[in-house]
Amino acid sequence: MRNLQRLLQRGLTRTARLWPEIRTAYAFVHQAAHLLANHDAADVFALRRAYRGLLAKLCEHREAEGLLGEAVTIFLKVTKSYWPGLFACYEVPDLPRTNNDLEHFFGAARYHERRATGRKLASPATVVRGLVRLVAAVATRLSAFAPADLQPSDLAAWYTLRQELDHRHEARRAQLRFRRDSAAYLARLEETLLKSTLPP
Repeated sequence: MRNLQRLLQRGLTRTARLWPEIRTAYAFVHQAAHLLANHDAADVFALRRAYRGLLAKLCEHREAEGLLGEAVTIFLKVTKSYWPGLFACYEVPDLPRTNNDLEHFFGAARYHERRATGRKLASPATVVRGLVRLVAAVATRLSAFAPADLQPSDLAAWYTLRQELDHRHEARRAQLRFRRDSAAYLARLEETLLKSTLPP
């Protein structure tokens, strides 16, 4: 215990000059975390305004020498890159606040797919129909649906979605044809290209 205490004391002594900057930086981080947790249930406009106020305070320390200035610069840069989607979870009901919550949905979908198909790797159908399958997997976990709920309310959007899925499916089939016989696939492609460019 004496050796451990001596090591700790030596470490604290040698890093003493860094602690004031670290305390200041962590105070800002905790304040940012408190605002984003939104315990006061503020509306999104008030939350944005409060967070901008915090960023303004941080900007005053950006030119500081040492670790604090570097930390503030990085924090401001990362915040700027995340800003367009930073408050989306307060505008859209039931949208998870963190990437971890969103990744949990994808992880659960992969787990159930492995259980259902016996595949260790992701199913190729996820690439083609993931836009629909993942949404369906998440939605059915949240609530049960009656047959009437499955009827499309917007036929134009439904047809657009079907066309997009068919387009992805056709692209997947083209990849398979290329892998099976690349020479024949390229020959057909060249013939189609020549036909479309030659005058009638």
